[in-house]
Amino acid sequence: MTTQSTTPDNKSIVQRALTALVATGDVDALAPLLSDAFLHHRPDATSSTKTEWLAAVRAALPPLAGMQVDIRHVLADGDHVVMHSLRRLPGGGPEIAVVDIWRIADGLIAEAWEIIEPVAQAAAHLVWWEPADR
Repeated sequence: MTTQSTTPDNKSIVQRALTALVATGDVDALAPLLSDAFLHHRPDATSSTKTEWLAAVRAALPPLAGMQVDIRHVLADGDHVVMHSLRRLPGGGPEIAVVDIWRIADGLIAEAWEIIEPVAQAAAHLVWWEPADR
């Protein structure tokens, strides 16, 4: 039987996962908070399993050591939690805007979606809806 957690519980699950990852860099502490059937979806329509995603996170962490993360919003609605953050990459790297969407099932993170955009390029991406004949 699947029970839906309350919104505050879901936010707490995501916040624990992110704290474990961002504050300590401990990918192994993140693993127990993910469902065995966890899927990470990308905008290019590819998906990663729990094992694949954890390996990708583990590989990405060393070059991101020292990244500054400014969490702007954490919102929850039913079984979904959305986080908006601004991140400054280490070594004078660019500032990026990130939106993560997490789906919680049975007290674990079951799915994740992530949108990443360099802040400096945001204005260039606002023209997609303008008519081509201009």
